Amino acid sequence: MADFTELWAGGPRFAQADHFKLGTDSVLLADFVNTSSAKRGIDLGCASGAIALLLLAKSDKLHMSGVDIVEAAVELARENMRENGLEGRSSIIHGDIKEHRSLFTAGSFDLVAVNPPYFAAGSGALSPKSGRDAARGEMQCSLEDIVRAAAFLLRTGGSFNMVHRPERLSEAFTLMSRYGLEAKRMRLVCHKAESTPSLVLIEGRRGAKPGLRIEPLLILSNGDGSESEEYKRIYHR
Repeated sequence: MADFTELWAGGPRFAQADHFKLGTDSVLLADFVNTSSAKRGIDLGCASGAIALLLLAKSDKLHMSGVDIVEAAVELARENMRENGLEGRSSIIHGDIKEHRSLFTAGSFDLVAVNPPYFAAGSGALSPKSGRDAARGEMQCSLEDIVRAAAFLLRTGGSFNMVHRPERLSEAFTLMSRYGLEAKRMRLVCHKAESTPSLVLIEGRRGAKPGLRIEPLLILSNGDGSESEEYKRIYHR
């Protein structure tokens, strides 16, 4: 039986997949996503459904789909939805993102959210466990595969939301432009004010006009190592 815990006091109950633990990056991405006008969203590579669950908690008007290639993770994501009474507002399927054209209808989503593998094939420090390899490295799905799928799935004006590493920002923007996703909003994440950014949060819009807004740095901790006020807000401290 899955081991469920509350993500915050009174918040959604969640059980984690063995191969992909809920990290700060997924939590920050869910907070970054603008759900105000979205009715249908999808989490690409959803693992145990954390991002979908957080977005459903954020908006009661939203229906979230999820897709993942790891069958055990899909089953757990479905359990997480059932545990929170969200079966009617969610649809989690077992499938390969690269097969998106056979899994979904073009333009059927208002938003895409994705916490993708960070390391290109042949680079990065990967776990020897195959499940974690798939989660951290582009063993089965590349950044281009993800951007291509998102462009197909989004309606015109729909939003593409991704967390990634800053060193791949140029590549991400190039691919987004190639597939018709215009970068509209970006926020860099730093552990401390004086630290080099460790993550970047990106929002693109399908078919939008050029114009990128760079938001203030998201700083996770104060100089003394204590949690920043924004970090505490995001984590419902």
